[in-house]
This record gives sequence, C-alpha cells and structure tokens, in this order.
Amino acid sequence: MTSPLTLLPVAAASLRRRKAAFAGSYVALTLGVLLVATTGSLLNETAGDDSPLGAPSLHKVLQFTAAMAAFVAVFVVAGTFAFAVAQRRQEIAMLRAVGATPRQIVQLITGEAAVVALAAAVSGCLLSLPGAPALAAWLAARGAAPDGFTARPAAGPMLLAAAVGLLVALLGAVTAALRAGRVRAVEALGDAAADRRVMTPLRWTGALLGLTALAATVGYYLAAPTLPAAPGDQPADPQLASQWVLGADLLAITALALFAPAVVPPLLRLLSAPLTRAVAAAPLLARQNALTAVRRTVSTATPAFLTIALTGTVIGSTAAFADAMTAQNRATTAARYVLRPGAAPLPADAAQRLTAARPDLHATATTATVVTGLGAATADFDDHGEDSPASVPSAATVVDGDLATAWTLPAVDGSAADLHGATLAASTDQARGHGWKLGDQVNLRLADGTVTSLRLALVYRTQLGLDEVLLSGEATAGHLADARPAAVHLDAEPADRLGGTLTDARDPGPDPGAHYAWIATTTILGPALLYALIAIVNTMVMSTADRRRDFAVLRLAGTVRRQVTWMVALEAALVVATAALLALAVTALTQYGTTALLDHRVLAGQAAVPLRLPWTPLAVSTLLCLLLAVASSVLPTRLALPTRPPAR
Repeated sequence: MTSPLTLLPVAAASLRRRKAAFAGSYVALTLGVLLVATTGSLLNETAGDDSPLGAPSLHKVLQFTAAMAAFVAVFVVAGTFAFAVAQRRQEIAMLRAVGATPRQIVQLITGEAAVVALAAAVSGCLLSLPGAPALAAWLAARGAAPDGFTARPAAGPMLLAAAVGLLVALLGAVTAALRAGRVRAVEALGDAAADRRVMTPLRWTGALLGLTALAATVGYYLAAPTLPAAPGDQPADPQLASQWVLGADLLAITALALFAPAVVPPLLRLLSAPLTRAVAAAPLLARQNALTAVRRTVSTATPAFLTIALTGTVIGSTAAFADAMTAQNRATTAARYVLRPGAAPLPADAAQRLTAARPDLHATATTATVVTGLGAATADFDDHGEDSPASVPSAATVVDGDLATAWTLPAVDGSAADLHGATLAASTDQARGHGWKLGDQVNLRLADGTVTSLRLALVYRTQLGLDEVLLSGEATAGHLADARPAAVHLDAEPADRLGGTLTDARDPGPDPGAHYAWIATTTILGPALLYALIAIVNTMVMSTADRRRDFAVLRLAGTVRRQVTWMVALEAALVVATAALLALAVTALTQYGTTALLDHRVLAGQAAVPLRLPWTPLAVSTLLCLLLAVASSVLPTRLALPTRPPAR
C-alpha cells in the first residue's frame, strides 16, 4: 500500500461495520458541543452587573459552568474516540500484517474521526439554539438571573464549541492511532485482547503535572494573604470562594483520572477477590475480562468516575461553605431578633417607627445596594465607558443605626462605633486588594449616580455571609430612592412587626446566601453531570456492541444466555464499584482540603467546620451510575445474543 487512497474502501467498510462505535463517538461529541455552546451562549449575554441583589454574579457562575462543561466534555470526548480506536486493535493488526504503514493507519483513523466529528459539531451547534434559552429560563425562574434573561443565537460561542470538539476528538483519535500504529503486526495480532502498557510516558507526565499543580494550588489557597480572586479581579469575592475551590477539585479529579490505568487493576483485584471463590463461570469470567481489558475497563469507568467524583466534590464543598457561612453568621450576630419583609416590603423608616413605639429598643436597618467605581481615582468618574474603573459594580450594605446592634464583627483596624457620618467599613480582602488603610478617603458612586468620598472607619475580617463594603446610613441619606430595608436587627422584641416576619437571630434558619450558593452549584454541576450520565450509557453500549464475537464464542462453549448476561452485569458492577472507590478517595481528599481552607483562612477561630463527607449524594450517584451501567450493558447483550447457540 503506497497511497492513502488505497485505504478509502477500508474506511468505508469500517464505517459500515462499526456503526455502534461511530454512533457512540457521534453522540458523545454532539452532546459535548451542545453543552459547551449552550453555556458559552449564555455567558455571551451577561455582564458584570447582571445579577439580582444578593445573588452571586451570574457572569462568574456561567464562567464556571462553561469551564465545568468544557472539562467534562474534553474528558468524555477524548476518552470515547480513543476507546473507539482501541476497540479496533485486531483490525489495525490485520492492516499492518498486509502492508499498511503507521502513517496510513493514522490517516485512515483521522479521516474517519474527522467525518464523525464534523457531523457531530454541526448537530451540537444546532441543538444549542433551543438549549441556551431553556437554561436561561431556568436561571431566571429561580432568581439567579434577571427577569427576561435569555440567550440569542451567537456564532462565536458555537464556532468555539465546534472547534474545541473537533480538536479534542481528533487528538483523542490520533493519539490512539499513533500508539496502535507503532505496534508490530505480529505483536499486535498476538496481543490483541490483552492490554499491557496502558500508562504511556505522555500519560505519566500529565498525571505527575496534575499532582504538582494540585499541590501548588492547595498551598496557594492556604498561604495566600487574601482569598483567591478571579483573573483580573481585585480584590477577591468571598461569596464565590466555594466556586474557586472547584479549581482544586477538578485538578484532583484530573490527576486521579490520568493515573486510572495504573490504579484500576489493583482495585479491581481487591474488589473482585470474593469472586475467585465462586463455582460458577460467570463471576470468574467477569473478573478476568475486567482485569485483562484494562483500556475497556478504564474507558467505561471514566464517565462513572466523573459523575460520582463531581457529585461528591462539588456538593461536599458547597455544603462545607454553607455550614461555614451559617456558623460564622451565628458567631457574629449581635441582634436578638431580626425583622424581615413579609408579603410586602418593610417601610423605609422601619427602624425609626420601631424605636418610636418602644423607646428602650435598639434597631439597626440594613439595606442592600450597589455602588460603582469603588476606590477609583477622581478623574475616572468622568469616563462613563464600560471599561472605566468607575464603572465596576460592587455589592454593599447600608447600615442605618448602630453596627454593633446588628453584628459583632472581628475588627482588624478601627471600631464599629466609628461607622457614622461620611464613613464606610471594608473587609480585609477589600482593604488589602485596594491598598487602603484606616482613615483613607474612598471614592465611589452611589445608586442614584452621586459621586462621593467616604472615610474608611473600620476594617473587619472578611465574612462569607456579609458584603465586603458597609456604608453608613448618614452617608447615603437621600440617595437611595425607593430603597427598602432588607432586615431590621433588634435587641428586643418590637411592639409592632410592621407587616414583616420576625425571626430569632439565634436560630435564623437557612441563610439566603447559602440558597444562592446551591443555585449556583446546581447551575455549574447540573449540565455536566447530565452529560456524564448519558456518557455512561453511551460508553457501555459501545463496549457491549463490540463484543458480539466474544459472546458467540461463549455460546459455542456451551454457556447459556443467562450466564452471559450475568457475566456482563457483574462486569458493569465491578466497573462502577471501582469508579466509586476512586471517587470516594478524591472526595475525601478535597473535603479535607476545603475544611482546612475554611478553618485556617476564613473562620480563623470564629467557628469550626467538621470534616463531613456527602454520603447521601455519593450513594445516590453511585446507585444511579450502577443502574445505568448495568441496564445499558445488559440490554444490548440480550439483543446481541442469538436465541440458539451458533453451529459448531
């Protein structure tokens, strides 16, 4: 064979013969492009001031959602295309035996992958047209996005998603083709069913680099003088600290996934050891098949590992931050009661009316607002462009009354009693990020457009459940048109509730910030998790469809259909059990790191967060993966098995 054109009939025959493998690759890439294009289209519609008051930045949440989608899609697509190539080792060995060169093998597989990838990229982009508005409507319905938020068709995100999908698919296929093409024909034929050198030097390098990056990230989180900030953000946003921990979680998942071929066989031997005592053939065959075909086992375990590991790490980290927020709020709450809006908003002068009805009562009203240009130079406020420092929004809380009545904040510099007149208070992360010192004049623009300069009267340790800027009520008097208090903090029970809802500050119930954190977590995790679950079914169907010859041999040997089905089900269970054990290890590692970060960097003695693993989400995700894996392997097996044994 001297010309690549000679392999065209082989490529056409391969496409026809291996419909299940190519269909599986097509589905994986289509859904991956859909996921990335959908989140990218939503991200294209957001800006810095796009979130309702109290909710985390929608732009940042969607950034993490897009990153999570790309992370899962890259893993699944690359693994699926590489698995599709690995399934053809005998076919490649035959081509090598009849004279095909490694270069021709690569050209053949690259051409097939390009055809499938192009079709899948187009399909994924088309499906994102209704997918993006549907996700936007979900966010708006839950208060995480403004009313009317939607996504319009945009060529940029779709082209980027298609390009990423094509690149990952081709890299996955070509890398596997290069590895297969380097094998000598006789060696490939003799070793077609057994996997030996699955951990390649490139994979070892990537795994070690992943571990190094993870160690560096955790070290930075624990040692940095401020909480980790987004690139280009100054200072950090502690409300999104839980999302930034996802960076370390994903690094841990990546590193362990790259080490999977090295750690899966020992785990399989451990988990399947009880099967060696079985007298039936099905358990023994299931164990030996899983141990022999390491590539197949790793490829089918990867989506299950991603599903369980992402569930455990993301939900575990979010729960830990929610616990930390609740514990920190309880530690800093000074009020005895908190009056919040009921069916109607509280009156603007709620605090004054409450103290007038009961003179011995101390009441402090807090109102959420947004200021822009915090700390910008005076000249910057004349520039109204979107890129001007004076246009950067910041969430703030107006404190109308004595701050000490509402919260006992850990002061680093200054006193809570000084927050009156033309003053503001800032967290330590804000002060360090801007280089402020106690007594500095800080420029900002109020909600009505008024530019003012306020003196920094208090620097307090950053709190998860509190805005990083507190404004004195006197400084904003007359500038917050139609603003109503979000809460009134009281040291005793009031004579009149003014139509609001009174809660005991010592048992305030769920924090609104924690509620939004769970919405953000669902947004970030949901699409990627759904994709990973579909990938489990897709990979299992691909794996089972390629084993028709194995099943025929078993039937010739006298195995009945029930025994073959039982063998396949046990294999699927072993794969999911191995994935669950690896995911548990990742979850335990990341939860330990998250708890250490919270106790060391955030709570710092105010409270403590116990180390708790999210056992229920882990169990539910494992059970779901097990059901999907068994069903998607057993059903195709039953369809592939002939009702009668083949003629000998």
